[in-house]
Amino acid sequence: MASDQNIFTREEIRQLSGRSDTWGWLLLAHCWGVIALSLALFSLWPNPLTFILAVLLIGSRQLGLAILMHEAAHNALFADRNLNETLGEWLCGRPILADLPAYRSYHLKHHRFTQTDEDPDLALTSTYPTTRASMARKLLRDLSGRTGLKLMALRLAFHFRMAGDVEDTPPDLTVAYFVNQLNRGFLANGVIFLVMWVVGAWWWYFAFWLLPLLTWFQLVLRIRNIAEHGAVERSEDPFRNVRTTHANWIEKTLFAPYWVNYHLEHHLVMHVPCRNLPRLHALLRDKGLAGRMTTARGYVDVLRQAAAKTA
Repeated sequence: MASDQNIFTREEIRQLSGRSDTWGWLLLAHCWGVIALSLALFSLWPNPLTFILAVLLIGSRQLGLAILMHEAAHNALFADRNLNETLGEWLCGRPILADLPAYRSYHLKHHRFTQTDEDPDLALTSTYPTTRASMARKLLRDLSGRTGLKLMALRLAFHFRMAGDVEDTPPDLTVAYFVNQLNRGFLANGVIFLVMWVVGAWWWYFAFWLLPLLTWFQLVLRIRNIAEHGAVERSEDPFRNVRTTHANWIEKTLFAPYWVNYHLEHHLVMHVPCRNLPRLHALLRDKGLAGRMTTARGYVDVLRQAAAKTA
């Protein structure tokens, strides 16, 4: 099993691992800026095409918020710890009904046990490769909103389970914990609702936030999960149990914002900020390790590999 200690020098890791508050603000501004521009585009030219474009772009930026929350979970979004925790939770996690502290605990376990029986993410990718028909059904469930509604119900159950796992917790405190977690997500979404109502109309929240969250976001989230760990080797070798996907600008816009396609590099040195993952990739190539890496030529290639099973 490879490790950053025997691949990179301490100086190389140090140069790649620097946090930046400026970059944190820029990434958040870009993500929310794309959402605002999508709404502005529909507001200026309201028609079915701009409506669909807004749903796609906002759903992809909701994935962007999930990625930036992931960045905050690794304490890499901001250099300032308070900014990392506060903005990672309230501007990234809560708007998409996610919980940064709970996600961090879950996700670090994924890094520790990648593609082993103890990997909590294994259920997301262990069924791949699958058949084309099965893949089509999965993507259709995502686009129809069935996946989103199911996951929302599971998230509610997760909060109940988190509360129940606390030892010696009185029933009223268990309920208080659950309500607190739920209310934070509702509060963030309530602010989004009010802002959209003020700048547009009350129905914008349902059309341009809830609809993308339950449909397109679920599809691109699935494709991201497949690209990272679907149809790869079940082993402890980080060059074989995770995939990096080469992406063009359209794929980066829709499926892989904020350099998330460099996932193998992220697993090798998980605390490197996302903006430096392309540099880390280039460094691996310079060290002659390109041949060891599991890669895909693009997201169409990923889906082809993940749907390669014959009936």
